[in-house]
Amino acid sequence: MQRLVFLLTYPFLWGVSKLPFRLLYLLSDGLFFIIYKVIRYRRKVVKENLELVFPEKSFQERHRIARAFYAHMCDMFLEMIKTLNISEEDLQKHFTFTNLETFRQFEAQDKSTVTFFPHYASWEWTIALDPHIKSKGYGVYQTLNNKYFDRWVRRVRARLGTSLITTKESWKVMGRNNAEGIVATYGMLNDQSPTRKKARYWAPFMGINVPMHVGGETLCKKFDLPALYLKVRKIKRGYYQGTFIVLSAAPKTMPAYEITDAFFRELESAIREAPEYYFWTHKRWKHRNKAPTGTTSP
Repeated sequence: MQRLVFLLTYPFLWGVSKLPFRLLYLLSDGLFFIIYKVIRYRRKVVKENLELVFPEKSFQERHRIARAFYAHMCDMFLEMIKTLNISEEDLQKHFTFTNLETFRQFEAQDKSTVTFFPHYASWEWTIALDPHIKSKGYGVYQTLNNKYFDRWVRRVRARLGTSLITTKESWKVMGRNNAEGIVATYGMLNDQSPTRKKARYWAPFMGINVPMHVGGETLCKKFDLPALYLKVRKIKRGYYQGTFIVLSAAPKTMPAYEITDAFFRELESAIREAPEYYFWTHKRWKHRNKAPTGTTSP
């Protein structure tokens, strides 16, 4: 069944990926109408999330954010598909970096790094970094349920220079690279919501106490990998700009969970600046204020 779904879906995805950007965003406008107006995909979740984190905003303000978010989400979905056939030249035009020297200072010291980014603006096109670096690029991701789509995603990223490794593989790959002296950069989404039972650390996110995913910080401390945050701004439709912010140059010297706290401070700042680009369909606050006894909080 998985193979059949892939074979039926792939021609459509390939066709969409070949569209010029003008037609791609015209298609996105149509998709927005279907998702937002007809299907009303997770409208209740988005409404509740916005009410929860922005109680000071009016109904009209939250409605504007929600509508703008859905338009951005449709753009991002089609941009993900566009990655299948996007040229290196186009990718470099659509995703630029303001301060590559901040990243390169660690390469000059032969240090591997971990770059954290959230579900904000564009995380798919952060692979535009690869041509700018000397180190081996890895993206840490969750395996897709459909093995055929999973292989396809790996091939697409590999075409543009990034090797995908699963969260389970990350320990082994980082350990091997560290032992062999291979300088690498690891990209990792860091704002996922861990299961309540597995959460070790709870802290405020947008003013609400929630469990924090600390696996990335743990890896940084284990292998003493400098931790960076990639702040992504949406300049205009289809164009993004990334800025590196150093969270810690020496993770082993940092107090427990300070890297995680620093990451979420940066994310909160980005959300308050332009909330429409955060992924509000995620149930990020579903375990709010339910920290079990024995867990750590600030």
